[in-house]
Amino acid sequence: MESSTQSTVRFPHPTRTLAIMAKAPRLGMVKTRLTESIPSAAVIALYRCLLEDTVTLAKSLRSVEVAVMCPESDQDELAHLLGSTVQVVAQQGQGLAAGLTSVFRHFSALGRRHIVAFNSDSPHLPPSVLENAFEILTTHDLVVGPTHDGGYYLVGAKDAHPSLFAGDGMGTGSALDRLLTRAKILELSAGFTEPFYDIDVASDLTRLARELRLAPARAPRTAAWFGEWKEAVAYLRQPPGEL
Repeated sequence: MESSTQSTVRFPHPTRTLAIMAKAPRLGMVKTRLTESIPSAAVIALYRCLLEDTVTLAKSLRSVEVAVMCPESDQDELAHLLGSTVQVVAQQGQGLAAGLTSVFRHFSALGRRHIVAFNSDSPHLPPSVLENAFEILTTHDLVVGPTHDGGYYLVGAKDAHPSLFAGDGMGTGSALDRLLTRAKILELSAGFTEPFYDIDVASDLTRLARELRLAPARAPRTAAWFGEWKEAVAYLRQPPGEL
């Protein structure tokens, strides 16, 4: 078992684990590309809302252990932010690749065999997609949720594969291709959930605003953020049909 530090809260041990990849909401550390379009304070507030709504989404699933995986330096702040109802685990190493490697090493060492790592900025994802991800893992070695920009919003596995996330390119448009290439080398079968989008740039935010105006309950804290920062984001709105 890896020696990563974790909060002292104890939880039941269902067979399915959903680990949310997160950082503490700090200036210059989260959603940095959005600071080109909206004030930095709005970006920090947005990330916090996205994360809290994502945790709520995860906890709506039945018989799923919910955890947050984060850099060690962020653990205490996130544990305070999220409270005692979700365990916060410190990853080993720096960067997203190290975080993903830590997810599968840590939870497979605890005996989990259906583990899904999920990003922290897609709280508007239908819960059925996450349920489907766990179902896919019953018949495949991996499950991947592709994003429209060439990345992925979730990845799941039944065991630790230390080399699966090796190399660079985690934050580029080739991330999905790199992952699938390594999976092929390791002879791992992969299934897929439906393509979706996360919130990285202004056009993503515009799309999310339109969706949450129609269905704010999908991510209520984030929907409220649009109201609080309506002047800052008003100019981002585009004519209907444009993304």
